[in-house]
Amino acid sequence: MRIGILGLGRIGAFHAETLSRLDVVESLVVADPFADAVTAAVERFGAEAVGSPEAVLAAGVDGVVIAAATDAHPGLIRAAVEAGVPVFCEKPVARAMKEGVEVLHAVRDSGVEIQIGYNRRFDAGFVAARAAVQSGELGPLHTVRSTTLDPAPPPAAYIAASGGIFRDCSVHDFDIIRWVTGREVTEVYAVGGNRGADYIKDAGDADTTGAVLTLDDGTIAVVSNSRHNARGYDVRMEIHGFQDSIAVGLEDKLPLRSVEPGVSFPAGQPHDFFMDRFTDAYRAELDAFTEVVAGRRTSPCTVADALEAGWIAEACTLSLHEHRPVTIAEVRAG
Repeated sequence: MRIGILGLGRIGAFHAETLSRLDVVESLVVADPFADAVTAAVERFGAEAVGSPEAVLAAGVDGVVIAAATDAHPGLIRAAVEAGVPVFCEKPVARAMKEGVEVLHAVRDSGVEIQIGYNRRFDAGFVAARAAVQSGELGPLHTVRSTTLDPAPPPAAYIAASGGIFRDCSVHDFDIIRWVTGREVTEVYAVGGNRGADYIKDAGDADTTGAVLTLDDGTIAVVSNSRHNARGYDVRMEIHGFQDSIAVGLEDKLPLRSVEPGVSFPAGQPHDFFMDRFTDAYRAELDAFTEVVAGRRTSPCTVADALEAGWIAEACTLSLHEHRPVTIAEVRAG
């Protein structure tokens, strides 16, 4: 099949490399405002370069991957849907929830499949955790703990445009909690602080946060995030039920050092980057998209799914700023 790629920055170039290695992908058609990025894609992957997103959609592509800047996502999703081309779009659907809801309303009856990029749904550990919950082997759940710790904060320009740590980072935890447990979040309480880079505080954001989420069956989920983790990129989840407890990410590349006498775990080189931690998940995610394009499956992460994680991020942001519990119903109504 022939796949278009809109945006060839860090993640777009990574997707181009992944797609170029899939047997079902015969050719790539790419567009990016930066000529050097396009030239690199042509040289590395034999991609066909065209001048604009419109030209990509008109080039006979079977599907399109949107890895452009966040503000471009709504317009590009709509353009692809209008052209009848299945879409893979990196999160978020839109910077603001209001615009995301407008996209949902515009595309939900189109019949065109749209997959939003939440790669943890394709990580082997998270897949196994979801299966364990669904099988009932853990018994009813009572506690979930989800962690995402970055090794170092992004640049100041990125922070200023990110929408805040809950919308940019924690949203991955929010999505995977919903997906693994099969439950919805009803209420949140969030706190945050700044002990590191001043430019994060100056942007009105926090560099380290904690959030307590109440799920609709009474399960408590605790989410921990930070832009500072000197030992590496740490993504984990614990799921505790009344019959058993399991963990995702408890492996030799875990960026955590045990000080228990005689304990050598974890013994491997710690993960230091999200592309290292989730290389296989990214491949599985785009492999799934080719099946969506081929009509063999429906989207594994819809626009509606992505918006649910977005509402949790909105509630946490409000909770942090106002120092109070916030229901999901409140932010939806606002």
